Amino acid sequence: QVQLVESGGALVQTGQSLKLSCAASGTIYRIYTWNWYRQVPGNQRESVATSTHEGMIRYKDSVRGRFTISRDDVQNTVYLQMNNLKPEDTGVYFCNADVAIQLGLRRGFWGQGTQVTVSS
Repeated sequence: QVQLVESGGALVQTGQSLKLSCAASGTIYRIYTWNWYRQVPGNQRESVATSTHEGMIRYKDSVRGRFTISRDDVQNTVYLQMNNLKPEDTGVYFCNADVAIQLGLRRGFWGQGTQVTVSS
């Protein structure tokens, strides 16, 4: 199996920055796609940023230009640099990975979530 462990969530003020990390461990042949999702109470998880192994990157419109997703394929880690944070960025951030646990066998895995709170 694969475990994803997130870190970096915190309580910050509007305009400040945070960097989230998510490290994968376990039986990993290759990580194809990394995603960061955000969830607020009463709402579904929404995709915030995506990074594919082919180099494609996508962002939710409201974070484009402020957030940067990056990945370290040696360390099997993904990062989310969040700048100029706004109260509407508040939520629990989850990482998600599309992992090949062996050649030809892929599974999706989730982290446990890390809370980001932006005060006005």
